[in-house]
Amino acid sequence: MRMKSVHLVVMGLLFAGMKVPSVTSNAPAQSANMTSSTLSVSSGSTPAYAGSYPTEASSDLGRQIMTLLAEPTAARAHWGIAVTAMDGTPIYGLNEGKLFRPASNAKLFTTAAAMTLLGPESVTRTEVIADSLGSDGVVRGDVWLRSTGDANLSGLAFPYTPVAGETPASSDPLKAIDDLAAQVAARGVKRIAGKVIGDDTQWIWEPYPTAWAIDDMPWGYGAPVSSLTVNDSEITLTVHPGLRAGDAATVTQSPDAGFYTLNVHVNTTAAKSANRINVEWPVGSKLVSVTGEIAVDGKDTETLAVSDPPLFAAEALKARLIAHGVAVEGEASASERPSTAVDGFTKQSRTPVDLPKPGEPLKVATEVCNDGCGEVLASRVSPALLQDVTYTLKESQNLHAEMLLRRLGRNYGTEASSAQGARVVRQFLLNAGLSGDDFLFYDGSGLSDHDLVAPRVTAQLLLWASKQPWFVQWKAALPLGGVDGTLAGRFKEPELKGRVWAKTGTLGESRGLAGYVQTASGRWVIVAIYVDNHATFGSMDRAVMDKIVAAVVKAE
Repeated sequence: MRMKSVHLVVMGLLFAGMKVPSVTSNAPAQSANMTSSTLSVSSGSTPAYAGSYPTEASSDLGRQIMTLLAEPTAARAHWGIAVTAMDGTPIYGLNEGKLFRPASNAKLFTTAAAMTLLGPESVTRTEVIADSLGSDGVVRGDVWLRSTGDANLSGLAFPYTPVAGETPASSDPLKAIDDLAAQVAARGVKRIAGKVIGDDTQWIWEPYPTAWAIDDMPWGYGAPVSSLTVNDSEITLTVHPGLRAGDAATVTQSPDAGFYTLNVHVNTTAAKSANRINVEWPVGSKLVSVTGEIAVDGKDTETLAVSDPPLFAAEALKARLIAHGVAVEGEASASERPSTAVDGFTKQSRTPVDLPKPGEPLKVATEVCNDGCGEVLASRVSPALLQDVTYTLKESQNLHAEMLLRRLGRNYGTEASSAQGARVVRQFLLNAGLSGDDFLFYDGSGLSDHDLVAPRVTAQLLLWASKQPWFVQWKAALPLGGVDGTLAGRFKEPELKGRVWAKTGTLGESRGLAGYVQTASGRWVIVAIYVDNHATFGSMDRAVMDKIVAAVVKAE
């Protein structure tokens, strides 16, 4: 999970059938016991699991871990650890049954449910639909942009290939929208007499899940959730210093579809001086104030969330239609649909739901609209779900995880909402044999600080996943220590590099790390480590966490 550290003044809550490409990696080859056959799981079944976890006094590993946790920087925090063999035998545990904030480890649960219930090859559709198109090339009415939840309406190239230490970039963040606009022009459309509408009614309008913090929501990693998500609903501001000290700086935004109006008061200062940039805007405002100072040789970028994704999508499409020679007379606008649910989140998320058993067909929901809803001028099929899962896990992309959650709710619940998605994930985990007392999810990404998991339930999920037909691909989607994703800068030592496939998690004063570790002897084990209430504004807990993983590697 990406976190923001620059100063921000917040004045209130923002308003809210494809072949799967192979996944390549520089990692060591899979061990034989990591490619086991499918485990048939039915409601009430339990993953292989034997006995209680040994404590610190039971092994050399335990004594090493307790020595590490006795360090002053670690001793004040609350730690939970579960180390498990691939046959389910517990190796070591500390507070393994207590509850911790998983942060982005929640994505392990969301993506496992998506791989199982949506399928690695599942896709979504996005369409541009006209009320009517005349033979003269004129749309006498409105044009609608609708999607069933393509998280990659951007310029990101797929199949997705992670680059060590880098977040993938695109030369044109509106490439997907541009492709749709080009299709409209190729249909012979000359003029649109009505509006361009970002139609978000495929999902309910619920931009922020329960208990997201207000200071997360303005930034890209806290972008609101919508079925229409263009460029991850992010706009990057770049501050450009003047030519000499005393000159006014300038700020550009990318993509620039006219969504935010910038009010800039940034001064250029001497070379090597500190950059001090402040960004603020009031509730629901599209006027962004950028103030402060930047060195003449300085560089500063800020990634803002788009506060109204369907409107932003409509504005982007209108701009690209005009660029392709299509005149648009009406304005860009958005259409949204409120939830009709009567019950609150807790009751909805705990209501049982029927899910397909192993071998039964999965539900497919790719239709944008029923027959007779209009004339399709352009269409797009998303990348396969596996590719999006890889991007989501490697980069810890919060918005994509939330969109997967709503797709689960749309397919198997009553509507595309966080409550119905959480309902489906909960039932999925219960069906996999996990204890409902060991987890609680309010969202799909882990950005909610109401989420809770026990280390042992994460280990059990990872064990269960290792028996599934999609496991090798899902494991390859995890960040690889010292190589890529959010672990590119960790476990870089020769004895550790390429041995840790794990999901990271960071949320305030909570941190998590869970995945698969190959020991020095070549044996694979499952590790889940959580820490709550660690020292503020520091990363010593992360250093201790990495030492614990190193001890596991050497112990076996």
